[in-house]
Amino acid sequence: MAESTVVNVTESLLQYQSGDDSDFQNNKLITNLNSDSIEEFLGQKNIPGEWWALLIGWEIRQQWSLCGTYIIVALFNVMLSTVTQMFIGHQLGAMEFAGASMAILEIQNLGFIVMSGMAIAVQTLCREASGAKKLDSLGIICQKAIIVQLAAAVVLSAFYWYSGTILETLGLWSEIGDKSQIFALGLIPQLYAYALSFPMQRFLQAQNIMNPLAYIAVTVFLLHFVLTWVVVVAFNYGLMGAALTLSFSWWLLVLITGVYILVSPSCQKTWTGFSTNAFSGLWVYSKLALASIFMLSFETWFSVGLMLSAAYFADPTVSVASFAICINYLNCDFTIMLGLSTAAIVRAGTEIESAHPRVARLSAMVVSGTSILISIICSALVLACGPALSKVFIDDVEVLKTVSDFVPLLAISIFLNGVEPILSGVVIGFGRPGLVVLLYACNYYLVGFTFGYSLAFMTDFGVAGIWWGVILGFSVQALVLLILVIKTNLDKVVDNGFDCSRRSGKEELLHDEPSV
Repeated sequence: MAESTVVNVTESLLQYQSGDDSDFQNNKLITNLNSDSIEEFLGQKNIPGEWWALLIGWEIRQQWSLCGTYIIVALFNVMLSTVTQMFIGHQLGAMEFAGASMAILEIQNLGFIVMSGMAIAVQTLCREASGAKKLDSLGIICQKAIIVQLAAAVVLSAFYWYSGTILETLGLWSEIGDKSQIFALGLIPQLYAYALSFPMQRFLQAQNIMNPLAYIAVTVFLLHFVLTWVVVVAFNYGLMGAALTLSFSWWLLVLITGVYILVSPSCQKTWTGFSTNAFSGLWVYSKLALASIFMLSFETWFSVGLMLSAAYFADPTVSVASFAICINYLNCDFTIMLGLSTAAIVRAGTEIESAHPRVARLSAMVVSGTSILISIICSALVLACGPALSKVFIDDVEVLKTVSDFVPLLAISIFLNGVEPILSGVVIGFGRPGLVVLLYACNYYLVGFTFGYSLAFMTDFGVAGIWWGVILGFSVQALVLLILVIKTNLDKVVDNGFDCSRRSGKEELLHDEPSV
């Protein structure tokens, strides 16, 4: 079938070259091809530029079908915290905004990193189980994840409860630390909502059930906006009220998603009810889940370190508040790029496993080009509208002035932050995740932090010096990853049997299922 399709494509190419281009004009041949056909087609010489446009369009559709709805879901989930910060900044003031931002970007981020990172394993294992036609094991995998992540939530609760003591130990205990402690206590229920929500989301994503997740995310976001206004503005319940409202909204996500899984016909074959089999093989799952955390934690904790360092300057309230606004911009951009990075990992990895090095190379080129275009647009928007958009968060004059001073550096960071995660995804898709983790550690922490701290505390750059550290870390990481992408011999990767090493851990867990 694939050979016949490629013959048709070749004939159409010849027709196009001779002037008979009706098939080309209809865009039917390229758009309906599978990867096997595209791989053979790319092996031809002298492909006209117009055909390259169609090939790129084909790859863009493949990638956005994987990540488009995911980006919507992730953005609206992230913006739950953003809305809370907005109301706090305008209603309660700069000090409360700085304290809440410290709790969100330091303490909440810890829970988010661990829970969302561990849940990546759910999607990976569920896709593997679907491919093996073990549909009833998908629900058990989700239950395993929930059990493990609830246990992790119990451990992490201590960090939330004693966050004030931790900040004091780091030398940051002040009025900001006091406000941060209050807000962190109100986020403890959210941590347990994370433990349920992320595995359920990945369970549905693995089955390509994305539209319901998007509807749920948007609905809860709108409800959260109204509830936060009622609690913070109408009733003036302060920081604790804002934090508990944020936790409540995440539990709404859990409740609605859980009801959908239980009653939806789409999940009848994959969710067969609660099972005691979920309690077996927990250690195997835990090891795979822990491995999924590292890359996400390296990049996210880079921002956490920046927030901590901002609190050491002369006016910590202004420094922390302005950094929090800037990091909100970075987080929105990073959420989009994380979705594209996921698509890059899946597309490159799938094509290499299928022995399609040319399609994998096309995928890497297209996702890199897409990320560069989006990054340029986002950077331009920040340069043009950044100071005005900052008023959405807070109306404090000193904070807004500091953010305005940061805008050029922030725009550069957003551009680099857009390019680097995509290149990381491509390299991981090429089968080198361990190398990416090592590069994160070296470039972000050894290079970026060292340079940033030196400028910030040993020169007159101050807080801006930290931003230059961010830029250097992003730049070095992107440059090294770009060299790796260019130098990688995909034909050799395919010949070395790339897929065997990727599947060993998954097969161990799937074979551990007593129910199948």
